[in-house]
Amino acid sequence: MRKTERYSVKGANSLWHVYKTVPFLKVVKNFVVIQLARYTPFLGMKTWLYRTFLRMKVGNQTAFALMVMLDVMYPERIQVGRNTVIGYNTTILAHEYLIEEYRLGDVIIGDEVMIGANSTILPGVEIGDGAIVSAGTLVHKDVPRGTFVGGNPMKVIYTKAEMDERRKHDDFFKASVKR
Repeated sequence: MRKTERYSVKGANSLWHVYKTVPFLKVVKNFVVIQLARYTPFLGMKTWLYRTFLRMKVGNQTAFALMVMLDVMYPERIQVGRNTVIGYNTTILAHEYLIEEYRLGDVIIGDEVMIGANSTILPGVEIGDGAIVSAGTLVHKDVPRGTFVGGNPMKVIYTKAEMDERRKHDDFFKASVKR
């Protein structure tokens, strides 16, 4: 189960109430910063923009690929650990506006996580250290540390124990560890 806060609305769907829930100028500023970062090829600049203007917690050596789309309304609710890769065109949401309510939830991505291209991470999700998310995955629940997940709906492909066993027998991994 995702960890989200729920807020009910009356009348029109919750998106019609958007600027009652988040200031318009904050959304404009976040949009400009996110669009600049989406297109810049400079990883250090992206991280600086996110930390400085969006108040995100981003670990050292973390890399956001081109076209990553962060939550425009609540990017400060996204936390990414150290030495993590966020793949091309991934979307990370910290909010969802529904018909009768809207929900907010922190997204916590651990250290040394690999998020494949074109993935979508929903609000209130935690992805543990060393996890791998296959390309095109809808992350709709927590991912335990060291687990390899993929698909829509997301399923566990390999548990941490299975991944550790595979690495023991993988010649490429053994060679890279020796370096």
